[in-house]
Amino acid sequence: MSAGGGKKAILAALSANAGIAVAKFIGAALTGSASMLAEAVHSVADTSNQGLLLLGQRRAAQEADQLHPFGYGRNRYFYSFVVALVIFALGSLYALWEGVHKVQHPEELSNPIVAIAILGIAIALEGFSFVTAMRESAPLKGNASWWRFIRNSRNPELPVVLLEDSGALIGLLFAFAAISLTMITGDPIWDGIGTLAIGLLLGVIAVILIIEMQSLLIGEGATPEEDRRIRAALVDHQHIDRVIHLRTQYLGPEELLVAAKVSIIPGLEIAEIATAIDEAESRIRAAVPVARVIYIEPDLYRTQPVAP
Repeated sequence: MSAGGGKKAILAALSANAGIAVAKFIGAALTGSASMLAEAVHSVADTSNQGLLLLGQRRAAQEADQLHPFGYGRNRYFYSFVVALVIFALGSLYALWEGVHKVQHPEELSNPIVAIAILGIAIALEGFSFVTAMRESAPLKGNASWWRFIRNSRNPELPVVLLEDSGALIGLLFAFAAISLTMITGDPIWDGIGTLAIGLLLGVIAVILIIEMQSLLIGEGATPEEDRRIRAALVDHQHIDRVIHLRTQYLGPEELLVAAKVSIIPGLEIAEIATAIDEAESRIRAAVPVARVIYIEPDLYRTQPVAP
């Protein structure tokens, strides 16, 4: 996925969340609903998160320099990790704190119909953002499930937006149910219970994102399919007859480092070996376009390979 594609989903989420946050704060002020206030804080966190994702993309675009010879692509992983921390700290922990307080000290709601109307508007806007993120993700997802896409994607922004938006939609349904039950039963404790549910939901989403972004930040290798294509591209059976070992790592969402030791057919001249290495690099780039940094070491195959 290009940065531009991810940026479209981020901007859609940013616009939707900013409008939703304003509407929710108005609704919380008019109704006194804790679940509505928790959702408002959630939307503020989401709006801030979109800004962080855009900042990460901008920082990642910096040219490589002497201090960072492989570039700044991992900034996108770092800022996505920060987003996960923001969801946990500002979204989940606040909602849990507010929910406990409202369960212990329930307060009557005023103008709950206003809250219901605002939630309906928020669901429509959040749905727009979610559909945009799904549309942007579809070409990358292919035939995989959405969960597998989130787990296996080397691109951080779309999984973050997808999880944020899906969590926001479910959280809105929790708030809708909490306010509805409060209206039906006349017991404001349901508002506090809804707030707790929102806090737990955000906590689960934050933990999933923290785990995924931490893995990307440390450095993940090529996907199994990319690994297969790289190995196939390395071997031509005319000059290179096998891969002795292969190491890969994503330096950023769109830049894969490939380091390989290959077995050269004995008897080749130095010029032939150099040509074979150049051709192997070309085949790799054609098979896996994100493989932009490639190091290939020619060697002779031994029964007991020399440790890398």
